[in-house]
Amino acid sequence: MQSSHLLLEEPIRMASILEPSKASFFPAMTKIVGTLGPRSRSVEVLSGCLKAGMSVARFDFSWHDPEYHQETLENLKAAVKLTKKLCAVMLDTVGPELQVVNKSEKAISLEADATVILTPDEGHEASSNLLPINFDGLSKAVKKGDTIFIGQYLFTGSETTSVWLEVSEVQGNDVVCVIKNTATLTGALFTLHASQIRIELPTLSDKDKEVISSWGVKNKIDFLSLSYTRHAEDVRYAREFLSKQGDLYQTQIFAKIENIEGLNHFDEILQEADGIILSRGNLGIDLPPEKVFLFQKAALYKCNVAGKPAVVTRVVDSMTDNLRPTRAEATDVANAVLDGSDAILLGAETLRGLYPVETISTVGKICAEAEKVFNQDLYFKKTVKYVGEPMTHLESIASSAVRAAIKVKASVIICFTSSGRAARLIAKYRPTMPVLSVVIPRLKTNQLKWSFSGAFEARQSLIVRGLFPMLADPRHPAESTSATNESVLKVALDHGKASGVVKPHDRVVVCQKVGDASVVKIIELED
Repeated sequence: MQSSHLLLEEPIRMASILEPSKASFFPAMTKIVGTLGPRSRSVEVLSGCLKAGMSVARFDFSWHDPEYHQETLENLKAAVKLTKKLCAVMLDTVGPELQVVNKSEKAISLEADATVILTPDEGHEASSNLLPINFDGLSKAVKKGDTIFIGQYLFTGSETTSVWLEVSEVQGNDVVCVIKNTATLTGALFTLHASQIRIELPTLSDKDKEVISSWGVKNKIDFLSLSYTRHAEDVRYAREFLSKQGDLYQTQIFAKIENIEGLNHFDEILQEADGIILSRGNLGIDLPPEKVFLFQKAALYKCNVAGKPAVVTRVVDSMTDNLRPTRAEATDVANAVLDGSDAILLGAETLRGLYPVETISTVGKICAEAEKVFNQDLYFKKTVKYVGEPMTHLESIASSAVRAAIKVKASVIICFTSSGRAARLIAKYRPTMPVLSVVIPRLKTNQLKWSFSGAFEARQSLIVRGLFPMLADPRHPAESTSATNESVLKVALDHGKASGVVKPHDRVVVCQKVGDASVVKIIELED
C-alpha cells in the first residue's frame, strides 16, 4: 500500500498556538458522525449535538429494536426543524457480528487465569464460568491459542469493561478459554471478536435485510454502513438488494473495514463502495498495534485520491466517561484530519457516553485547528499529479475552481449541481474555504406521479469534508438562462451572508453550467 507523509504546513509560529480559537458558522470542514442511543435521543440533546457540529446520525441496529430507533429518529427530525441544521441518516447493519447473550442483565465478573466456556446453547444463563453466544460455528472456526475479545461496545482487552480470552480447548460445540485479564461485563449484550478468524456468516444477514426493507425504506436512509465488509462482492450484493427497495437505489453504501480479510481486499472494495469506514476498534485487535497507524495512512490516501469519503472511528474513547480527551486522543483526532479523513465517527462516546454534546464540540474544535495547518498546496499538487493528463472535463473544471479560489483568496466556492458529483469533485481537492453545494432539484416521474430529486444528494454531501449543501428552489433548473442562474446565486450568497461565511468585498468562485458549457467565474461582492 502506498502511504503519504503527514500533510502539515511549516513552520508553525509558537505564538499562534496560544491565540484563542475563533468561532465560525461551520465549526470545522471535517464532518462528525454521531451514534444515537440512550444518552443522545431527546430533542434537547439532539439539538445540542446538531449545533455542536454533528451532520450525520448513525443508527446502530446491533442493539435495540426498530421502534426504539424510530422514536429517536422522530426526535432528530424535530431537532433539525428547531435548529434549521441538516442531518443525514446512516443505518449500521449488524452483519456477521458475534454476541454474548446476557438475558438477566446481571453484571458478570471474570477473574484473570480462571477458565470460562463459550457455548452456542442460548438457553443457559450467563455466568462467570459460562457465556452463551449467538453462533454455533465458533468451535469449528477457532483452535487452541487463538485470541477472543469480549466487551460492551468498546473493547481493548486492557480496560475493566472488556475481557481478553485465549482458547485452551474445543469440546464439541463449546470453546473453553483462559481469562487473561480481570473484568466486569455489564449490560444485556456484549460483542465478541475472534482475532484473525473467518466467521462463516453472510455480510448482509436476514435480520439486516428485514430492517432495511422496513425501517430503511420508510425513512429513506441516506447511507448504509455495511459492517464487516470482507469482499467487493459484499458491496455489490448490498447494492443489488437496495436497488429493489423503492427510493433506496439512491442510498450510498459505506463499506466498514473491520478485519484482516477486508484489509486484504481493500482496493476492490474501495472501487465498489461509495465511501469507507475504518473501524479501528476491531481492526486494532486484528492488526498488531504498531501497524494500525500504517493502515490508517495508506487507506485514507487511497480514499482521497479516489475522491471517496473516508470515515475514522474510535478516536476519543475516554470521553465516554470524561469531559476531556486524553492527550493521545486529541493528537489522534488531529492526525486523522492531517491524514485526509473526511469525517470522524463517534460511537459509545455519544451513544452511552455522559457528554455527547461536549464530545462533538471538542472533536470539532480539534478538527478545525488541524485544518488550519493542513498543507493544502502539497495535497493539491499530489492529487493533480495522481489524476494525470488528459483530465476529464469535470475533473479539470473542479481543480481549476479550487486553484482559482486559492489564488484570489475567495471566502467560499459555490457549486451548482444536480447529482452532487461536481461538488464532490471540488471537495476532493480539499480547498481551504467551504464549498457551498447548491443542489438543483430535478423533476422526475414514475408514470403515476411527479416528484423532485435533490434531497438525497444534498444530505449525502454532509459526510464529505468541506461540503455544505443547500437545496435550491425546484423552479430554477440547473442548466438555464442567465437570469434564473443569477437568482439562484443571489439566494446562495444571501445564505452565505446570513451564516457569516461571506462579507462585503469578499471574492467568491462560482462553478456552474451554462447551456452545454461548464463555467468557473470569480465575482467580487459589493457592499
